[in-house]
Amino acid sequence: MIPIPDDEVASRPAPQTDAFDQLQAELIGCRRCARLVAWREELAVKKRAAYADHDYWARPVPMLGGPEARLLIIGLAPGAHGSNRTGQMFTGDRSGEWLFRTLHRAGFANRPVADHRDDGFRLIDAAITAIVRCVPPQNRPTAAERDACAPWIEQELDLCRRVRVVVALGGMAFDQTLRIGRRRGWEIPTPKPRFSHGVEVHPGAGAPSIIGCYHPSQQNTFTGKLTEAMLDEVFARAAHLIGGQR
Repeated sequence: MIPIPDDEVASRPAPQTDAFDQLQAELIGCRRCARLVAWREELAVKKRAAYADHDYWARPVPMLGGPEARLLIIGLAPGAHGSNRTGQMFTGDRSGEWLFRTLHRAGFANRPVADHRDDGFRLIDAAITAIVRCVPPQNRPTAAERDACAPWIEQELDLCRRVRVVVALGGMAFDQTLRIGRRRGWEIPTPKPRFSHGVEVHPGAGAPSIIGCYHPSQQNTFTGKLTEAMLDEVFARAAHLIGGQR
């Protein structure tokens, strides 16, 4: 990982750790979307056979990582039997296996595997969140559910003051990142950029650069639409941008 110069560390606002912890505690108790609450809890009863003896998390999934991160990864939503089961972003499913291997190779994680919340996995200078924090049926949140969840990620951005690069996984996460950025005063071009793998948006001074990336879902990885080399390139680019910004 690229070291942070001492003078740069001193010039940045300190992470709001206590406020961040309080925000995540409030998030975990959220019941705003009746359809999502019912679905996440139903999955905890109708478990996948392989996890029959597991206690499912079945609540909104908090951010993985902390407010000191310079890289923020934004996904779509928890997996039904992945993070809806484990309570940790991208943990416990194939998408996470791909993502965590890549993050480890890029120096953003201490190990390439995360199985459960207390397995010793940790991110380095990175954090992972999602535009919807409860698992949606068919992995498709409604626009109303997406908008109801937006305040959580906006409050996270308020507290994660050192973020310099956002990697948005998939078109829905990319588009929502642009919407949120526009509301925050970021210089998002009009018309808004179209999502594609590797697309970059640089929304002006004081705002993080945004990189679009195909989501490491099985639909993309099994078909070869996304390869590990392609994923590595995105996070190598993110590391380069972090190292080049002052």
